[in-house]
Amino acid sequence: MLTELHIQNFAIIDKLDLKLGAGLIILTGETGAGKSIILDAVDMLVGGRADATVVRAESDAAVVEGVFALKGPEKEAVNEILKREELLDDPNYVTVAREVRREGRSVARVNGRTVNLTLLKELGSALIDIHGQSEHLSLLDPRAHLGLLDRYAEVAKPLAEYRQTYQKLLNVRKELNDLRQAQVDADRRVEMLMFQAQEIEDAKLKPGEDEELKKERDRLANAESLARYAQHALEVLDEGSQESPAASDLVGQAAQALAALAKIDKAQEELADEAATLEDTLADVIRSLRDYLDEIEFNPKRLEEAEERLNLIHNLTRKYGGSIPSVIAFGADARKQLENISGASERIGALEAEEDKLLQTLSRQAQALSDKRKAAAEKLGKGIEIELDDLKMAAARFGVDFQTRPDPNGIPLADGSRVAFDQNGFDRVEFLVAPNPGEGLKPLARIASGGETSRLMLALKNILAKADEIPSLIFDEIDQGIGGRVGLVVGYKLWHLGRNHQVFCVTHLPQLAAFGDEHYQVQKLIQGNRTLTRVERLTGEPQLLELSQMLGEVGEGTLRSAHELMQVARQMIKSGK
Repeated sequence: MLTELHIQNFAIIDKLDLKLGAGLIILTGETGAGKSIILDAVDMLVGGRADATVVRAESDAAVVEGVFALKGPEKEAVNEILKREELLDDPNYVTVAREVRREGRSVARVNGRTVNLTLLKELGSALIDIHGQSEHLSLLDPRAHLGLLDRYAEVAKPLAEYRQTYQKLLNVRKELNDLRQAQVDADRRVEMLMFQAQEIEDAKLKPGEDEELKKERDRLANAESLARYAQHALEVLDEGSQESPAASDLVGQAAQALAALAKIDKAQEELADEAATLEDTLADVIRSLRDYLDEIEFNPKRLEEAEERLNLIHNLTRKYGGSIPSVIAFGADARKQLENISGASERIGALEAEEDKLLQTLSRQAQALSDKRKAAAEKLGKGIEIELDDLKMAAARFGVDFQTRPDPNGIPLADGSRVAFDQNGFDRVEFLVAPNPGEGLKPLARIASGGETSRLMLALKNILAKADEIPSLIFDEIDQGIGGRVGLVVGYKLWHLGRNHQVFCVTHLPQLAAFGDEHYQVQKLIQGNRTLTRVERLTGEPQLLELSQMLGEVGEGTLRSAHELMQVARQMIKSGK
């Protein structure tokens, strides 16, 4: 619900800060004082029309900000939107702001971050429902009717079971569609996949073999040079010549000399050990060189085989992936696709049987849902007509229209026909009303505006109070065209509606105002040639005076009548009627 409202430089409101509670909130005051302007500001706050005309004279911008406490069913829906948009700060509160500059530019913010108007409207539709002569009425949107009826009918469990089956059917149909699409060009694909899989499998590739082959190819291609360099190194290290002794001999001699030196000068033992280690290392190098020479292969045939194998690997990686593992994976996938295509006919048959079975199950579940909805719709209609009777619209009738749409791929019905369906079943639901005698039932969107509309909305809201998840409701001009007696009934019903919602009501009827949990007086003042709006919460004597003034000129009679009105309101609340 709306707990804090800040309005600045909006029309004739220079600055207004309100802390609001739950229940029925009444706004009263003289015509033109600014009551409806406050509601216009709230409407703009949640995505309504905004233009430069609302900016107060000599001001740069109009600003409206609201803090909403999330406590009821709306909490999950609002938090889901905030999480999706990465705007969630506190799961128990959301702050919404709207600014309109004099040049006409509008800025919306949620929790301090700028958002687009579409998101603001999405959030606003979950937070506040505004009912007035020119505002959007959520109950006039047929798309909302089925959800309201379902919550009223308490079909959450069977609807969830239906949706589980519905999702299974969607999965089956998706797989069927993919398989059928694959069969369209199956012959061409089979030939291509067979060639690809066979080519890769015949190659018998092994991960890493290309690197080993490259090393082997380099050795084979340079065998003569490798042997020459290795032999020369051996000659220098181990064989020597008459002119130049072998390095191993010279190192050996040096090691012997240092060993003899260390026997005399113990301080040089470490140096002698290093020389001995150098002699051993040189011996290891010589042995490795001899082994390497023995392994050098002069084999042109093997070189040719390595080159051919590398060319094959290069061609396969160029066609099927940048590496041997990628080529192997490509081949495995091609073989899997072949298996899928070859078994597609059998799989399609099995899926078609499963599709038919799921459709039959959906048909039973959807029919059960429809039966519950129709039973609830009849009860709903009677309840709303009773409400309308209380509101002096005894001749009004209310009904719920159920329609289906033919679809050859839809749910089969008992008569053999098939109808379209979605995640909610096959019912197309719309609320209908006949406000006056002799008129046929018509869609809610076509009914007259004004007090008649507002009373109908009030009747609907009272009956659907528990089903309606929007926490805050605003009724403007609901008292249009109704008298004092009906005003008491409307006041009580608004109070009753306030037990499940936060309800704002602008009214000129004291009979209605007497039921307010919070009563605010809106006044228009002139200060320094400027028009200002002031809002004051009334309790006790000031509230009694305001009700008296709404009845007429304040005097002993109007004060007594105002007191009696408050007593009547308390008695009606106490007695529950």
